[in-house]
Amino acid sequence: MTITTRTVEYPADGLTMIGHLALPAGVDRRPAVLLGPEGMGLSDVERRRADALAELGYVALAFDLHGGRYLSDPEEMLARCMPLLADPDRMRGIGHAALDVLRAEPRTDPDRIAAVGYGTGGAVGLELGRDGVNLRAIGTVNATTTGRAGEAARIRCPVWAGVGSEDPIMSPAQRDAFTAEMQAAGVDWRLAVYGGALHAFHHPPVDHPTVPGVGYHPRHAQRAWRDVIDLLTECMPVTE
Repeated sequence: MTITTRTVEYPADGLTMIGHLALPAGVDRRPAVLLGPEGMGLSDVERRRADALAELGYVALAFDLHGGRYLSDPEEMLARCMPLLADPDRMRGIGHAALDVLRAEPRTDPDRIAAVGYGTGGAVGLELGRDGVNLRAIGTVNATTTGRAGEAARIRCPVWAGVGSEDPIMSPAQRDAFTAEMQAAGVDWRLAVYGGALHAFHHPPVDHPTVPGVGYHPRHAQRAWRDVIDLLTECMPVTE
């Protein structure tokens, strides 16, 4: 199946964002996936995942967090991401801007959109859910982040979260707070804990320094990807 890809520029968070849009073969409308990257920012890892989703028949937009930049310096990444993660409205702004681009694509079925994200990009997807956006599914890896009190009740779709058992950034206490929030809000939620995995276990090794507690786990990376695809297949099949 031949897919087509293109770069899309759009404003968000006071920056010019540069996303990666992947389209399946054909001309018909398809369900669509908003794909969010780890805190370092959009890289070829997420671009390839968007392409893989397009090969499965989805329209996919891998969105940008940092205005076209990839933050390979851990200190610079934390200096940008920590304030962002503490500000739900900024995260929602970044998410809505990307969502508008995805909805404007003629191939996108605007009633069938899911959000899938890793780390900071996953937190953005959750905030769109807490903002009441009509999504078919939310899938996150390394993003068991909690929101403002009561707002999870506005999530209107199933939520799947994957996390490494040894992730010091998304700790067991953080996981418990997330699941308590989802349960109290009446969300259809699932949590997959991948034994022995660290933070960003899904992300192939990088050639620059990382924050402590990060590590690639190839088996669990494949499993988490299959779990994401299973979520999309259940909640938003390509043919409906």
